[in-house]
Amino acid sequence: MRLRNIASAPQKLAEFPEIVVQNPQKFKGLWAKKIFENKNKIHIEIGSGRGNFIINSAKQNPNINYIGIEKFDSVLLRALEKVADMDVENLRFLRFDATQILDIFDVAEIEKIYLNFSDPWDKNAYKNRRLTHRIFLKKYEKILKNGGALQFKTDNRELFEFSIKEFNNFGLRINEINLNLHENEPSWNIRTEYEEKFAGFGKNIYFSVVSFGG
Repeated sequence: MRLRNIASAPQKLAEFPEIVVQNPQKFKGLWAKKIFENKNKIHIEIGSGRGNFIINSAKQNPNINYIGIEKFDSVLLRALEKVADMDVENLRFLRFDATQILDIFDVAEIEKIYLNFSDPWDKNAYKNRRLTHRIFLKKYEKILKNGGALQFKTDNRELFEFSIKEFNNFGLRINEINLNLHENEPSWNIRTEYEEKFAGFGKNIYFSVVSFGG
């Protein structure tokens, strides 16, 4: 589901500063106060894609602040097209590379992280780029509150098994594991665009929730 590059995407994103936050480093430790102007919990999705998951999460949970982080301008523009005319005050987007996530969030600033259908980086040489690798888990641990959660979904069995091993080796508490989320799909599940596609192919959706500390 890769999108063609849209040359004008950066300029178009800059036209919506009330939704797409520019220079996010300025708001480290100040997201609730300065951006959302409330004291509500903050949930982030790393790799928000076309935005279906985080937009619907924000609509269903108005008392939670949501931030969608997407690396690619052209992809983020598709999400913005969905939400630009909506009144969703508890949602913001960032065009940002998650490898630098410690530059934009302070210690214990985030309540929950969502990883939905992240790149599996199948080649062995690239496994440290996986968003569930211990390199990233160390970063998540710093920005999550004590007891904060990581929710993970993928269609890739090898990535899922790798991730569960990483979670265990990192000492995380595994709260839930589901090897076929859609077999008896819970009413609370919000599907991503990839999830809809893979469900149509009959692929298993692997799901887990883990927590840090607490």
